[in-house]
Amino acid sequence: MKTKIKTIYKQAERFAELTNKAIVSGNISRAKKLLNIAENLLVSGSKETKEVISTVYIYSVSTFMEIRHCSISNLFPKTLKAEYVKQINAISA
Repeated sequence: MKTKIKTIYKQAERFAELTNKAIVSGNISRAKKLLNIAENLLVSGSKETKEVISTVYIYSVSTFMEIRHCSISNLFPKTLKAEYVKQINAISA
């Protein structure tokens, strides 16, 4: 039986894990679909959803991709990429 995911943060972590697994397995079309779902949530979700996608999902997926030396610019949709760049600039400032 599946364990219930109780918080939006846990859901975002799980969503990031699914994206990362798709990348590792070479299923780039699935990874892009998942990234596009995250993009839609970031653009049209509630304030809480946008915050979670920004802080949990983007951080997890981008960190994973950097460790694996994947090109983020090729996979991230426009808004996700802009949020990623914003986070990177905030860290280096």
